[in-house]
Amino acid sequence: MVLKVRKNRSTPPPEPCALTECMAVIAGAWAPNVIWHLRAGPRRFSELRADIPPVSAKVLSQRLKELEAKGVLSRTIQPTSPPSVEYALTPLGEGLVPALEAIVAVGHKLKAVRAGA
Repeated sequence: MVLKVRKNRSTPPPEPCALTECMAVIAGAWAPNVIWHLRAGPRRFSELRADIPPVSAKVLSQRLKELEAKGVLSRTIQPTSPPSVEYALTPLGEGLVPALEAIVAVGHKLKAVRAGA
């Protein structure tokens, strides 16, 4: 029996697609975690490594560079001896926090459903 292909009734995304733009920022490995840990304020590289133990230094460094290039976070060199670098969310990055909080809320619900099953 051949199944009939149903017409997609959802409206097409606007061009350029805002969802695709947002997902391109938070889809990178560990990017949501970095944004999550910076939501409370600036953090140094070593502090982020301690916040996210499974991430390697190489991957964290790459993700920080990518997020800075996308305008999600800022990198500030502190005039200490030796110099240290702090990362902080930009206003654009702060705008992603409510989206991540919503994803976390749904994650808690999914976990509760699985635990009850």
